[in-house]
Amino acid sequence: MRSDSPGIVVGVLGAGQLGRMLALAGYPLGMRFRFADESPAASAAMLAQFSLCRFDDVGSLENFTHGLHVVTYEFENVPVSLAAALAREVAVYPPPRALEVSQDRLIEKCFFNGMGIPTPAFLPVNSRDELADSVRQLSMPAVLKTRQMGYDGKGQFIINTLDDADAAWDAVGRKPLILEEQIAFSAEVSQISVRDTQGNVAHYPLVQNQHRDGLLRYSAPLTGDEWPGIGQIRSQAQDYARRVLTELDYVGVLAIEFFVAGDRLLANEMAPRVHNSGHWTIEGAETSQFENHLRAICGLPLGSTALNGHSAMLNIIGRLPHVPSVLAENGVHLHLYDKEPRAGRKLGHITVRAGTPERRDDLARRIFDLLPQ
Repeated sequence: MRSDSPGIVVGVLGAGQLGRMLALAGYPLGMRFRFADESPAASAAMLAQFSLCRFDDVGSLENFTHGLHVVTYEFENVPVSLAAALAREVAVYPPPRALEVSQDRLIEKCFFNGMGIPTPAFLPVNSRDELADSVRQLSMPAVLKTRQMGYDGKGQFIINTLDDADAAWDAVGRKPLILEEQIAFSAEVSQISVRDTQGNVAHYPLVQNQHRDGLLRYSAPLTGDEWPGIGQIRSQAQDYARRVLTELDYVGVLAIEFFVAGDRLLANEMAPRVHNSGHWTIEGAETSQFENHLRAICGLPLGSTALNGHSAMLNIIGRLPHVPSVLAENGVHLHLYDKEPRAGRKLGHITVRAGTPERRDDLARRIFDLLPQ
């Protein structure tokens, strides 16, 4: 790929809100886009060339790579076989191996441990008897999860007793599962980092996240002395991210979610793509995660990850707020994804930005009160 020539054409597998924001970040750089998705109503479909396809059918993407410089993806459940097939025709970043590691929670946890990155204790579960044995071995409570296709809290069950295990098996059995120790954590955080084709790495500040009902509701970068030992936690998170990026020969943005338990940082899962907890970077950083992902995969220099003031991100879930009331506040940036409202669906996000953390937090509280609960 000639990264010094105008008109780089990027193919994106998936045309949801993450693909939409990738395109919006790339157009000012002179890039063009082509999307492929299984849904004709995908929210990025209107922004560029669009191919309706089946991701489990390589043939449905027969002409997709024609004229592309690079292919990326906006969700991690793209079949590895599809990514590998496309990689024989055009550069695919992040590499297919990153998909393979992140798509299976057991493989992912074993990968983290192999990198010297601690995780909650876990055991594989492939039968009802194996589940009962695992419940006896692990400290309770624990979390039973599907190994594949789970996201936003789906496919997860809290296990306190053998009776809970039986009920969970009846609900989700006959699938590969993993039983994980439930951590009494003080915070959930994510490290968003980016690596380019030359091996250069840049890190965004560690982000603290708040979830409800399995869905991310709020994210804000940690920029001060929020709790004792935060400096060590930040350094650990960046070190762990760099280990993963190097081992996978990774290109693009990577997000790793962690639990903070005392002075321990325990990896929960990784996402080989731009991530919801990094949406604040659009207004809150010199270079957004979306632009830096595109810079990385297209062979361009990485942009600065320095902060613009103090920011936070609030997700809009299920129902839209009263838009004029949101926009009446100074320091507020609204992003809607052109998606039909539905319970539990991410419809957009709001970034708030202010000159101090205190003003940011006050503004975030006011905006939160405007969101449908």
